[in-house]
Amino acid sequence: MPLTRIVTLKGRSSKEKSHIIEVVLQTIVNKLHVPENDRFLIVEELDRENFRFDPNCLDIERSDGFLIVQISLNAGRSAEMKKEFYAALTEQLHQQCGIRTEDVFINLVEVTKENWSYGNGLAPFIM
Repeated sequence: MPLTRIVTLKGRSSKEKSHIIEVVLQTIVNKLHVPENDRFLIVEELDRENFRFDPNCLDIERSDGFLIVQISLNAGRSAEMKKEFYAALTEQLHQQCGIRTEDVFINLVEVTKENWSYGNGLAPFIM
């Protein structure tokens, strides 16, 4: 059950944000094999003062269309599965949302199952 955070500069329309959300969530389902109903996502829109990024780090030219997709999820997926996910998400955001591939920054944060409480103060994976 991942928790996904998308960070972008202010200025995207509601329609654009909704489309980005759906592409991200569907790619998580398709490539990371997460159940369809595991939808926990935060979109943060920040002004330039509060969202800084290097426009040329690692010789990748980023624009103001830059966004960060950070996903906290259970540990255990292979490096190959992660590589396929990175490529697929970047390509889907480009094809379906018109986001430049250079502007997609993805960070997976793996945690163990005991680090989740889904509600009611319960930790269902701690035995």
